[in-house]
Amino acid sequence: MRRLRALLGGLALLFSLPLLAAPPEILLANVYRDEIDPAAYLVSEKLDGVRAVWDGQMLRFRSGNRVNAPAWFTDPLPKTPLDGELWLGRGQFERLSGIVRREQPVDAEWREVRYMIFELPGAPGTFAERAGRIRAIVAAAALPWLAEVPQATLASREALRQRLAQTIKAGGEGLMLHRADAPYETGRSDTLLKLKPWLDAEAVVVAHLPGKGKYAGQMGALRVRLSDGREFRLGTGFSDAQRRNPPPIGSVVTYRYRELTGKGLPRFASFLRLRQE
Repeated sequence: MRRLRALLGGLALLFSLPLLAAPPEILLANVYRDEIDPAAYLVSEKLDGVRAVWDGQMLRFRSGNRVNAPAWFTDPLPKTPLDGELWLGRGQFERLSGIVRREQPVDAEWREVRYMIFELPGAPGTFAERAGRIRAIVAAAALPWLAEVPQATLASREALRQRLAQTIKAGGEGLMLHRADAPYETGRSDTLLKLKPWLDAEAVVVAHLPGKGKYAGQMGALRVRLSDGREFRLGTGFSDAQRRNPPPIGSVVTYRYRELTGKGLPRFASFLRLRQE
């Protein structure tokens, strides 16, 4: 009888544990190419934030993990599924990342965070129509921390280049282009394009290479592996603190680069951030 009670107790504990959430299915961007006509797209600023998906009840990271936002932040959100970026402002990614990933949210910090909406998961109609509904949903909610990502039409490649230059000069990261006539879809697609003066990608850390000269006794560079198995050395973009305590082996880092070499490896690659999801 004692064994049976213990077994039943163990089963009750097992079924009471929360299931790990699967990553939400979302639309992912390809890189803009010069032959693409921007007139078919709605254009917005690429926000340097943390992507978050609201399913009507829970706010989750792209990984599927729950965002531990204060109840006052999530409880008033519309019951409509939303997709957007948690954002502090231009150039504030590192501080934002620390705020939104705390196990115990700090109210004063979250008062600075905005949830910037750019998509309605699963909604019907074209993206232009969904963008109109986003404006209506945000206006009806009337929450100081909920906002739409403004969308604009640009008639030519020259207008797109000018908008990119203006955005970068103002401290922005780049632009996003979303086909105006596109139905809602998920996965990586030309429906959504990103345009930046720098490209970025991810790689897995496989080794810490020792530093020399002023970096003696610290990490000099990371050896990282691409998804196709090729490896290269990533040696710039690190702070002194990151060189003393480098991203762990097995972690995923984001790096930026100008272009690919003839062998398909990134040229002028520089460390950008550790992926924390």
